[in-house]
Amino acid sequence: MNKHHESTGPADSQQITLRGPAELADALPYLMGFHPDDSVVMVALHGGRGRFGGRLRLGIPRAPGEWGPVADQLAESLISGSERREGRPDGIVIFLCQDSPDGESGRLTMERLRPFAQSLRTACGVLDVPVLEALCISDGRYWSYCCPDGRCCPDQGNPLAMPGTTVMAAAAAYAGIQVRGTLRDMEARLAPWQTPDAASEQQQALDRALPSLVPRILDERAKAEVAKETLALARTLIGRLGRTRPAPEAVSDFGDDQLISDDEAAAVILGLQDRETRDKAAVWMEGPEGLSALRLWRTLARRCVGPYGEHAAAPLTLAGWVSWSTGDEPGARVALAMALRADPEYTFAQLLHRACNEGLDPEMLRRCLRGDDGDDGGPEEATTDTEEGGPSAEAGTIRGPALHVRRVRPSANRERRRGSVSGESRTADAGGKTPTPTTGRPAATRPAATRSGTARTAAARPGTPTAGRRMRDVRRYGRRGTGTRR
Repeated sequence: MNKHHESTGPADSQQITLRGPAELADALPYLMGFHPDDSVVMVALHGGRGRFGGRLRLGIPRAPGEWGPVADQLAESLISGSERREGRPDGIVIFLCQDSPDGESGRLTMERLRPFAQSLRTACGVLDVPVLEALCISDGRYWSYCCPDGRCCPDQGNPLAMPGTTVMAAAAAYAGIQVRGTLRDMEARLAPWQTPDAASEQQQALDRALPSLVPRILDERAKAEVAKETLALARTLIGRLGRTRPAPEAVSDFGDDQLISDDEAAAVILGLQDRETRDKAAVWMEGPEGLSALRLWRTLARRCVGPYGEHAAAPLTLAGWVSWSTGDEPGARVALAMALRADPEYTFAQLLHRACNEGLDPEMLRRCLRGDDGDDGGPEEATTDTEEGGPSAEAGTIRGPALHVRRVRPSANRERRRGSVSGESRTADAGGKTPTPTTGRPAATRPAATRSGTARTAAARPGTPTAGRRMRDVRRYGRRGTGTRR
């Protein structure tokens, strides 16, 4: 077993020492803010004591033929990103997290993923950064790919520690840090309805609203009135949700769904496809009003059913923005990654996802939204002057440069961002503030996430072909004649 002894974090932060693979495996959910199921996670280590640095998460590609190229891209992304922010890593820790289909054959899962682990180790080695530990976590057990000693790393693996019994769990509880559950659970709260009857009724409501709203949004004279109606209805729904105390997470979404009719949801979803209306809705970002707005945006994202899946980019981006603004970085990254999965070209989601992943302070954008003068019809957007690089899938580092806020002018031919890794991989990194774990390698600072690069799947446009083209125009252009989707 590879022993990891001490590690240090910043002098003014809580320090935690993690020793060995068992404590590394236990610390992972606290580093990410959730249990990263079906994921490869790579963590950069700095210094002789192994301070945790940048973090990267990507859904495990389904096709083994993709593992080699993906490993090369992930290693390059994590190392180059770390060099820009904190210096070249002194080591890397790898986690492969995937449960078996039957919940009982974790060892087979471990063996199946072994070539992927080896590809990742080789890719890091080629870049002269050693992999100090590579773990597989499956079915409540963990295996080390780096330890050949069967006495401490048996073939059947070692059981994970009982929740709440480790030093990391105690430190997280003391700091008020909670682990959300699995990534799958977090995404399920934002995913479109799957119940056939409910989804069919919502789609019919969207079909009814589309022919009347789209021409008005495209009409410069009627557009302002549609925006006014959309924001007034959204404000009414936020007030309605705010007067209802949220239930526990397990049932809260169902309760929120019951408070909003199909026609109300359809009107706001379609109205938010206009970027200026969406920008004005972003001012509901703080305090009780912000939390009620977050409930609304989640509800609307779940209503983007069937061929309207791409329309979820707007409410998902707003959900990500409010989550980030209110300090929920894991939730923000999940929502923004799902927005980019719905529409990889959605510029506002790209900007927010990047800024969140770079560890920037949302207060700069909050000030901008509070002080918007409305001369462009919407608030200023935040952009960062950081480099592009690494796989579009999810790669990032912990901290970035200061946020620069400026007026963004549309560009007629903005290059489309595409994912360069598997289109089948689920991408939604998340992280949160954690105590500084110190392990024979890791000490954690703020985790970093990466940009979503899931390739978009073409979806049929709702309504008639003409209506579909017009809706595409509304979504691509904030106003007639501009050339970029925001």
